[in-house]
Formats: sequence, structure tokens, C-alpha cells
Amino acid sequence: MRKWTNRRMARPKRTQPKAGPPQMDMSQMDHSQMDHSKMDQPQTTQPKPEQPQTDMSQMDHAQMDHSKMGQTQTNQPKAGPPQMDMSQMDHSQMNHASGQPTQSATTSPQQGMAGMAHSMSGTDQGMKMGPMQGGSPPPDARNPDAYAEGTTFRNLPGNEMHDEMPFGRVLLDKFEYAKGDGEQGQNLDAEAWYGNDYNKAWFKAEGERRGGQLQSMRTEALWDRTFATFWSTQLGVRHDTGGGDSRNWLAFGVRGLAPYWFDTTATAYWSGGRLAGRFDVRYELLFTQRLILEPEIEANLYSKADPARGLGSGLSDMELGLRLRYEIRRQFAPYIGVTWSRNFGGTADYARAQGERNKSTQIVAGVRAWF
Repeated sequence: MRKWTNRRMARPKRTQPKAGPPQMDMSQMDHSQMDHSKMDQPQTTQPKPEQPQTDMSQMDHAQMDHSKMGQTQTNQPKAGPPQMDMSQMDHSQMNHASGQPTQSATTSPQQGMAGMAHSMSGTDQGMKMGPMQGGSPPPDARNPDAYAEGTTFRNLPGNEMHDEMPFGRVLLDKFEYAKGDGEQGQNLDAEAWYGNDYNKAWFKAEGERRGGQLQSMRTEALWDRTFATFWSTQLGVRHDTGGGDSRNWLAFGVRGLAPYWFDTTATAYWSGGRLAGRFDVRYELLFTQRLILEPEIEANLYSKADPARGLGSGLSDMELGLRLRYEIRRQFAPYIGVTWSRNFGGTADYARAQGERNKSTQIVAGVRAWF
């Protein structure tokens, strides 16, 4: 008779199925009446479902009959319940709040995936993601009446937005004294506008006075209409006087901020078969918030000569200015600077015929103010 040891019986089987059934707790079972005489016999037949392993570490072997432990086991106990294979179950439709499944455990994987897809599609319908910021704005983004359901601001006094409220400004950009190359005089460059962000009435005046006489004076009355974020068109009339016969022109141009913040104005003029063009670019270079250096370049062109005003065809004249101002207040700033001017082509010929200089360098000093 073989000697029995509890150590051998307490060793459980180590191999477990990948998707094994839940283990049965038999620690409270009464094993005193069980027949263990054939437990050590090899098994000859195994059912397809694997039986749960029994934990016998707490069993009482004092009453066991070990006389037949060496015999071969021929039969399996009938008490083992069949194990359910739950590896293919669909858990998508289960109610986990109550802990009870809502569908049968025999649901196929295809049905489970279909249920999951249906639930995902419902979530997508309930939560629609919009595009990220950026892209093109709507076509009526700048229309103040687009979101008022057809009601315009003129019917709602006191409810205007800032882009619809009228504003105005008067700017005395250059009011200066100039001296150099044997002559002295005064220069004026002023403008004023009134309107909203989309439409303005614009007025400009620029002139020179030398030796007590008006050399030239240009005035313009324009309608300014915004067509882009930093750009507007200007349509109106221009009147020239001083230095000869007066002239009237139709004006059409653009004004705005070019890339890198260049203040740019380009205007074309027409008068009785004559064409003219004017180009003005300036830039503000800030050394501090109050000390500002402003370079500027101006040029005038004409398609035909105008002897009555001493103007030749092509590029007529060009002026480069450099002014340094200090803003005591934002609305008031004295400045000093220097200008270089030159006549070209037929305009230079007319100037020489009248005994005038075609090149001039002058020191200027003045004030810039607006309100």
C-alpha cells in the first residue's frame, strides 16, 4: 500500500483555458461521505467541456478510504454541470447598471457588432462636430443687416453697431516751414473725413507757397468705399490751381495699408483726354511710443504735356521726405525733417526755361495735429 501525502493532493492542475468558466467555490462542501478510493486512477474519457478545478486544500481526509487509490478510474462523476462558453457573447446590449443582461447569451458576434455600429451611429447623429476656426468667412460677414432678419438699423434708433456709427477726423498732417537752396516758404498737407467704416466723405488739400506766392494747390473731394479689410476705393473730383491755368479732373483711386503696414495711396485722374497719376507711400518707424520717424515718397505722372502749367509728359516730379516727430500728445506732435525733390523730362525743361531749379534740398520744421 502506497503512503498517502496531503501535499500531493493539494497540488491543483496548473493549466487553465484562455476563456475559462467561473470557478465554483466548494470550500463549504461536506466531503466526509465522498468516496476517494479512485481519485488517483487515470482518466480514460473526458467530456468536451472542461470541468472546474476543485480546491481540496481544506478537505478532511481522516474518514477517507484509501484502500483503492491505486486503481484505474473508469468512470466520471455525473454531478458536474455542463460549462457555458461565454467567450462569444455580445456585451454591447447588456444593462450593466442592474447587472442583468438584456439579450440572450447565444447572440452571435455579427449581431453584437451590428448593435455596436447602431449605437455608434446614434451617437454620431446626436453630436455633430463643426469645423475648426479658419477658412473663408460667409459672404455676408461684413453686412450689418445679415443677422437682423431683414430689419435695418435705421428702424432701430440707438441700436447701431460701431461699424455703422458715423465718425469724423480732421488731420493737419504737414503744416511746416521750409528753407533751402536759396528759397523759403510754407508747405501744407491736410485731409478730413466723415462717415462709418464702409462709406466716408473725404476731403484733401496739398499746396506749396514760395516767396509769398502760391506755387501749386491741389484739392480733392472723394467718396471713400471699403472693399477689403485694409483697402478702400476713392471716387470723386480734383481741382488744381496756382502756377498757371486751373484744371479739373475726375479721380479714381485706392487707399489702404499694404503688407508690412505701408500707408499707400494710388490715384488716377482724367481731364479732357488727359490722364494723370499720383502715387504716395509712407511708413511710420517707431523708436518709442512717442518718437516716430516717417519716411515718405511722392510721384506724379502725366500722359500729355501741359505747357500752361509747366508740366511735361511721363514722370513729372518726385519728392522724398524724412520727418522725425515727437508726440507730446497723440493729437499734437512737432517735427523736424528734410526733403529732396526733383523734376524730370518736360517738366524739368519748363523749369529751366523759367530760371527755376530742378533739384532742391530743404530743411523743414512744423507740427502735426488732428482732432
